[in-house]
Amino acid sequence: MMWLTQGLIPSYKTIANFRKDNPKALQTIFKEFSLLLKHLKLITGEIVAVDGAYLRANASKNTLIMKKTVKKDIAKINEDIKNYMTILETTDKENSEVNLHISKDDIQNLKDKKESLKKDLDLLESLGKEQLNITDKDASVMSKPAHNLMAYNSQIAVDNTFKFIVTTDISTNGHDLDQLHNMATKTKEVIDNPNMIVTADKGYYSSVEIKKCVDDGIETIVPLRNTATKKKIKDARFSKNQFTYNHKDDCYICPNNQILSNSNTQYKRGNRMLDVYRLSSKLCKACPLKSSCLSDKTNYKQMYRWEHESIIDTYTTKMNTKEAKDIVKKRGSIVEHPFGTIKRTLGWDHFLVRSKKKVLGENALIMFTYNFRRLLNLIGIPLFKKLCLAIKNKDLTQITKDIEEYILGVWANFTVFLICYLYPYRDGTIVSIMSPFLCRSITLFFDANSFTSSFILKLASPK
Repeated sequence: MMWLTQGLIPSYKTIANFRKDNPKALQTIFKEFSLLLKHLKLITGEIVAVDGAYLRANASKNTLIMKKTVKKDIAKINEDIKNYMTILETTDKENSEVNLHISKDDIQNLKDKKESLKKDLDLLESLGKEQLNITDKDASVMSKPAHNLMAYNSQIAVDNTFKFIVTTDISTNGHDLDQLHNMATKTKEVIDNPNMIVTADKGYYSSVEIKKCVDDGIETIVPLRNTATKKKIKDARFSKNQFTYNHKDDCYICPNNQILSNSNTQYKRGNRMLDVYRLSSKLCKACPLKSSCLSDKTNYKQMYRWEHESIIDTYTTKMNTKEAKDIVKKRGSIVEHPFGTIKRTLGWDHFLVRSKKKVLGENALIMFTYNFRRLLNLIGIPLFKKLCLAIKNKDLTQITKDIEEYILGVWANFTVFLICYLYPYRDGTIVSIMSPFLCRSITLFFDANSFTSSFILKLASPK
């Protein structure tokens, strides 16, 4: 960095102001750097894994106002005022000046507090929000197993080749259900690979998001979520996948071979319209499988089907293939590493700026820092200097070849070293000492789940 800045050391305030005042520029820098990595063939876009992590906001939970809590506090104050009015009546009859004076002060304090709470409630209703942090109005309460925190949900898409972050974004929701299509389209803009596969964990699964990706021609591999309730699991009730849908007749067939016909009515659930399929109560009452299908309070079976459910049916079939399952297994090794490095190694687990607009810039800076650091580790300082000169001369042809040859050379040297020197010592003595270093180095350059790396690691492993 000193070489890049030619020895200049900016003050902390200069760096802080630059980060705060240039969010758009920082996002542009990150995107341009991703495009550079793509041009250098360090980002291929064959498989891109999406993941999210909570990064603490620059705001305290103590400055949080919630509509539910505010309404509860207002109701409590109204009750207290009512009680004090009763006290006023009593003290007035008893001519107690001291108690009367105290009661009047208490009532006024309650009225002032109530007025303040009403302002908070009006603010929440005007913004259409259930919660609002006074310090950072865009930050949200997000839940972790041990505690809750004011945070932003940082989203990243990581390329599988050398684990570079392709694109990033910020969500103010504590879940990832609405982020799959957003991250997939942003990634597609950078990579522009028609064969690109986007994968994520089951927290990203949403039928609406899957449909959006299908409509845009984006291949996605996201495990299906188990939507069954704990009660149904406990009672061993039939799940939806145990009912067969007949496309030709537009009906469901239950495990007892009875037909659930389309009732020609629709039910709205969220932003989806669902068709309703029913079986008569007469047939359900006489069914020998009723105890495994319905609760004691339910008289007939009812199924719901989304109007675009055929897309999900096709998607479900795809997810049961070996290819899809293999990609799901790879996901963790692709995307889990960046956030670990960012939080633990770089110490970047929180934002220093406030508001989503500025956080977007700082988030882009964080991800750019990760990519920049990874590039230096991958190609080394000498090649990086050549890259800077190539960028200055606007000719990346030769440097692209040099980087490719360098990486292939490192890969070949490691392969030869493993086979020639470690294979004779398969008892594990040397391997046990060297394997952590070797595995770390190897996975830097090629996919640890590929056939080649699996073969090499197998040779190096003890019997």
